[in-house]
Amino acid sequence: MINYSIALRTLVNKEVFRFIRIWPQTLLPPAITTALYFLIFGKLIGSRLGTVHGASYMDYIVPGVILMSVISHAYANVVSSFFSSKFQHNIEELLVAPVPNWVILFGYVSGGIIRGLLVGVVVALISMVFADIAVHNMLVTVTIAIMTATLFALAGFINAVLAESFDDISIIPNFVLTPLSYLGGVFYSVDMLPGVWQTISMGNPILYMINAFRYGLIGVSDVDIQLAFAMTGGFIAVLTLISLFLLYKGIGIKN
Repeated sequence: MINYSIALRTLVNKEVFRFIRIWPQTLLPPAITTALYFLIFGKLIGSRLGTVHGASYMDYIVPGVILMSVISHAYANVVSSFFSSKFQHNIEELLVAPVPNWVILFGYVSGGIIRGLLVGVVVALISMVFADIAVHNMLVTVTIAIMTATLFALAGFINAVLAESFDDISIIPNFVLTPLSYLGGVFYSVDMLPGVWQTISMGNPILYMINAFRYGLIGVSDVDIQLAFAMTGGFIAVLTLISLFLLYKGIGIKN
């Protein structure tokens, strides 16, 4: 049996060193943005809103802000890295090497997961300045964070494979991810919405991930936790199969 650990480790190390080397662009901006979120929404506005499901408004928004950062940076790392390899024609060297598709996929996705989780830790540390969070369920918190980072790293990979220009890799984050994240219950509870909007919100998959993560941190959720895990796991399986199929067919890469 061929050992692909060296190829996998090399690819993962390349992805991690790539975003760490430019940490002022990858790790510093989310810290500043997060501080502004907590200052404006948590301190200035939240002080007038009282509690949400028994938690202070500041404590309530912390999980959503953390996971929103995980989502955006796990996605951004993979889509930018893989498309840059396509654009600079570096990907051909990897494709002709005796490396299976699953190693290529896992290598790039691992970089996205690590960056997403690292940014999540940075945001969590910033949140401690503004809120006093005691983790309600560590297993749920860590598991859903890893699963969410994995899901959106896979989504970023698919976007990068299908993209034909740099404009194509910005469409999904700007017009899909950002609206779904903000409408996923980051700054409010679904119970605050009118009936029809509650029903519409239940079709947003990010809502389930954010609420599962919120349950893990503060023990509050608007959705069934088991459903949130099942939905996230199902999406991961589907996107993994799609990614491997695209690599196998060479769609967007070999043509």
